[in-house]
Amino acid sequence: MSSGTEVSEASIVTMVDVTATPVEATHPAPRVEAFTGRWWVLHTKARNEKAVAADLQRLSAQYFLPLVRCRRRYGGRIRDVDIPLFPGYVFLCGTPADRYHALRTHRVANVLEVGDQRRFVADLRQVQRVVESDEPVDLFPRLVAGCRCRVIAGSLVGLEGVVIRRRGPWRVYVGVEFLGQSAELEIDPSMLEVLD
Repeated sequence: MSSGTEVSEASIVTMVDVTATPVEATHPAPRVEAFTGRWWVLHTKARNEKAVAADLQRLSAQYFLPLVRCRRRYGGRIRDVDIPLFPGYVFLCGTPADRYHALRTHRVANVLEVGDQRRFVADLRQVQRVVESDEPVDLFPRLVAGCRCRVIAGSLVGLEGVVIRRRGPWRVYVGVEFLGQSAELEIDPSMLEVLD
């Protein structure tokens, strides 16, 4: 189940380049540089980040799950929700036994090895600073006018189109051509993946 895939420095730096409000902690989060052990990146099954974090907390394992608060519409109501800054990923620090127990939760799809542990901790420190700041964070910086994308959730899964424009940080208009006609759809950016 685990992979020998290594997380490159560039991928972490790119992930830092990610608009939501950072979550205010009710108690100070432990500093990532204070964690002891080896770091792994847990690639979770879809929408299992918080469940994996809860499992790791029950196991007394050290982990980092950066969350940001954003507004979502549910049944006509707007609510503030805490969502992972990096959907699909939880950062685990510990022993090979902790890694094994994380895999045994059946919520982890893959474990990525971290080659340069010191650089990775430095990158996570930067991510932690971003999450703890009061600065807005753009969760979808790659969704810009002209980029090709695919719908990955909801009733339009698989539909591909081109981003026409963004209306603030919460809505993206995607133009789709079919039968020589085009339609413009308003889609939540969390339901899109960039193809380019």
